[in-house]
Amino acid sequence: MAETITTQQQLAGWAKPDLDLSNADWQSGSQGAGDVQIAFVEGFIAMRNGGRPESPSLIFTPAEWRAFVVNAREGEFDLT
Repeated sequence: MAETITTQQQLAGWAKPDLDLSNADWQSGSQGAGDVQIAFVEGFIAMRNGGRPESPSLIFTPAEWRAFVVNAREGEFDLT
């Protein structure tokens, strides 16, 4: 029998606030459709798909964001 995982269980240990992103100042890295957008909100960094702004945003602490950016620059996420 497949176990149903609730949203509460998925967020267990999630130590991040439920941020209000409705008035966030989203910044885009390019002018293309579907690009990534980021916003700085209450000491956190939110990232979303600019082509689908209604979809969920990822929330990073400053340390997580730095690790993400450093690893992206080093090619960790390249499709090679």
